[in-house]
Amino acid sequence: MAVTPANYLLFACHFVNAGGQATQFYRWYDYWYMGGQAKWNQIKAETKANVPSLDQAKDKMQQVTQDIKDKTVGR
Repeated sequence: MAVTPANYLLFACHFVNAGGQATQFYRWYDYWYMGGQAKWNQIKAETKANVPSLDQAKDKMQQVTQDIKDKTVGR
């Protein structure tokens, strides 16, 4: 079946869309059937262990703020 006139922009959009959907299908299949769920849980656990707590971040910000105040007010 031929379209007249040829709409190459529409073809390109459909081609890119098909590639994107194939990528999403692969990600879904990997997560549910190829052990991706276990890998993702391991990554989340490692990341959580390496991220400082909110209290640590608050203390660090207070320390930095105090250092800046000391440097600027002390002049």
